[in-house]
Amino acid sequence: MPVLDLYLNGLWAMLGFGLIGWIISVFRNNVTHVDSMWSLFFLVAGFAYIESFSTISDRGMLVTILVATWALRLCIYLTWRNWGPHEDHRYAAIRKNNAPYFRWSSIYIVFGLQAVLAWIISLPILGGVTSSTPLNMIDMLGMLIAIFGIVWESIADWQLSRFKHHATNKYKVLDTGVWRYSRHPNYFGECCVWWGFFIIAAAGGAWWSIPSAILMTLLLLKVSGVALLEKDIAERRPEYLRYIKTTNAFIPGKPRS
Repeated sequence: MPVLDLYLNGLWAMLGFGLIGWIISVFRNNVTHVDSMWSLFFLVAGFAYIESFSTISDRGMLVTILVATWALRLCIYLTWRNWGPHEDHRYAAIRKNNAPYFRWSSIYIVFGLQAVLAWIISLPILGGVTSSTPLNMIDMLGMLIAIFGIVWESIADWQLSRFKHHATNKYKVLDTGVWRYSRHPNYFGECCVWWGFFIIAAAGGAWWSIPSAILMTLLLLKVSGVALLEKDIAERRPEYLRYIKTTNAFIPGKPRS
C-alpha cells in the first residue's frame, strides 16, 4: 500500500477514536478525558499503520514498543490525575466561551483538533513502520533519547504529584528533584521522546518526518505547554517569579543563584 494511503488510514482511525471520545463527553458533560486520549491517538495510529503489513520490520517493532510504553504510561498518569466529575478549568473556559453549543462544537474544537494534530505528529511512527532498512547505530541513539525522555518525564510527573498531594504546598513552588534544573522537566522529557522517535524514523530514511518533532517542540514551548502554564502562574504563586530568575524554563541546567 502506498505510504500516503497508509497515512490516510491513520487519519480515519484517529478521527474515529476521537468521535468515540466525543460521544462519551456528551453523556458525561465533560471533555477532560481527551487529555487521557491524547497519547492513545498515537497508539491507534501505530496499529492502523501496522495492520497493512503481514510482517513487522525490526524498526517498526521498536517504534511500536516505544510508542506503546510512552502512550500507556502517560494515559494512565493523566487518567489518575484528572479522575473525578469536575471538568478541567481549561476546558471549562472553552465551554463557557463557546456556549450554548459547545456540546456539538467540541467535536471539532476539542476532539477533532487533537486527532488531526496527533495525525500530523504521528509521522515518525509511519516512517518507522514502513521502513525495511536494517537497524543501525542511529536507531540506538534515537531509542536511548526516547527512553531517557520517558524516564525523565515519568520522574517529573511523580515528583509533581507527590508535591501536590500536600495541601500546604498549594501556593508554593516545586524546585527540588528534576524541577530544580528545569521549570518544565516533564515537557522537556516529552520533547526528547519525539525527537527520539524522529531519529529512529530518519535512520530508516524517513527524514520527511521531521515536521513532527518540530511541531511537538513548538506546541510544548509556545502553545499548550510552557507559554500557557506560565501565562498567569506568577499571580497565583508569587514565589514563581524567583523560580523564573534562578531556573531554566525548558532545557535542564545548573540553577542560577
